[in-house]
Amino acid sequence: MRIFDPHIHMTSRTTDDYRAMYDAGVRAVVEPSFWLGQPRTSPASFHDYFDSLLGWEPFRAAQHGIAHHCTIALNPKEANDPRCRPVLDALPRYLDKDNVVAVGEIGYDSMTPEEDTALAAQLQLAADHGLPALVHTPHRDKQAGLHRTIDAVHASALAPERVLLDHLNETTVRAAADSGCWLGFSIYPDTKMDEDRMVAILKDHGTERVLVNSAADWGRSDPLKTRRTADAMLAAGFTDDDVDKVLWRNPVAFYGQSGRLQLDVPPPEALYEGNSILRGGE
Repeated sequence: MRIFDPHIHMTSRTTDDYRAMYDAGVRAVVEPSFWLGQPRTSPASFHDYFDSLLGWEPFRAAQHGIAHHCTIALNPKEANDPRCRPVLDALPRYLDKDNVVAVGEIGYDSMTPEEDTALAAQLQLAADHGLPALVHTPHRDKQAGLHRTIDAVHASALAPERVLLDHLNETTVRAAADSGCWLGFSIYPDTKMDEDRMVAILKDHGTERVLVNSAADWGRSDPLKTRRTADAMLAAGFTDDDVDKVLWRNPVAFYGQSGRLQLDVPPPEALYEGNSILRGGE
């Protein structure tokens, strides 16, 4: 079984997670830029973070046989902070990098006017740079947030088929599917979706344009939820081909629109900026 986790925050995870993911079949990931967990105080902190997503984290993933790509953006939560908004001016130079396969996460957190402005600006950046967009739908008032998101997409220069609407659930899947966008589902231990609910949605709506991710980060989450969903699909009667479509071919098709996916993991370099990752060995 081959698995592509299209939304996972590996910066927050351990090397043990990488090892377990590889053993479970994960061979590729996309890491969206996201909230630090506490307020950033200047655009400069974003620059170091973006640089790590383009350099250090792909190096770390390669040690475990996993291809690592990223998406770059000003996330919805920090779009409300005037100290952070100037990072929008720095995004174009990052969006030209080979390892960046989309603009994201963008979208809504609290559905403020500031978030409207940041979303519209970054959808335009995606169109300008020939990239798809990963859009975060809000965790609160989800249906209203989804409709506001879809309106913003339809008002933009970016075609819906180049947009992935993430963090969907049973209440939002139909409107999202009708929008022409791709459908993303985050599988969590306690919140969002679980693997059994995901299987029920797949039975009802099919496997077209559906991506399943773990969205694992620094909170309670599980980087093996993609594999657990695959196992639940098989137990429910889905075929190996169905699993391969949802867990591999669909994310490859969506992010492949960037023209930048490199799924063959090169032999890992011995050092990155003087760091070998090794501890206690020669």
